[in-house]
Amino acid sequence: MSVSKAFAMFMREAPAVAGAWRGVAEALDGSGALDGKTAELAYIAVLAATGNSSGIPFHVLSAKAQGASRQEVLSAVLVGLPAAGAVVIGALPAAMEAYDGNDQQSLA
Repeated sequence: MSVSKAFAMFMREAPAVAGAWRGVAEALDGSGALDGKTAELAYIAVLAATGNSSGIPFHVLSAKAQGASRQEVLSAVLVGLPAAGAVVIGALPAAMEAYDGNDQQSLA
């Protein structure tokens, strides 16, 4: 899987911290009650609500690979609009471009 430029730099510049971060993420992946697609859609919603668009293409492609439709991805981005406000709208280009294949990130 391809990651954002920022995350790639994090892994390169701070490998011990990145490894610890990855360990936590992997432990969380295996411990939840959500299936993979639902977990990715929820994560996309959180990324959009927090304005963290750099991680969105990676997780959109993962959700798509697990069967998420374009409409499900769009809904995941917009679900936080009432609570988080217009910040979620800023995530739309990253999400829709990744889903439609107009983004440079890919799943390997």
